[in-house]
Amino acid sequence: VQLVESGGGLVQPGGSLRLSCAASGFTFSSYGMSWYRQAPGRERELVAGISSTGLNKNYADSVKGRFTISRDNAKNTVYLQMNSLKPEDTAVYYCSVHRGVRFWGQGTQVTVSS
Repeated sequence: VQLVESGGGLVQPGGSLRLSCAASGFTFSSYGMSWYRQAPGRERELVAGISSTGLNKNYADSVKGRFTISRDNAKNTVYLQMNSLKPEDTAVYYCSVHRGVRFWGQGTQVTVSS
């Protein structure tokens, strides 16, 4: 299993970013996918999840209405569109899949600051 995140960076409050996660090494279309984040000094938390078909999605209360998770099974890629970003969204964002054990990508840094 390989998960490679991209799209992080520095953005001003109120701005937007789109994260991508390219997956390989497993049958992507058969598994739900998730985005997590970890801020300095805090535990890793679930941000959003999406079912294998993309029909079912769930979000942390803190990002509802601002973030959108999606996937393209033809491209083996899951996305996280982040709008109206706040300083408290600053964290390393990780893509994840659970296949008996949970697999993680290397993470991508998102910094929201003026």
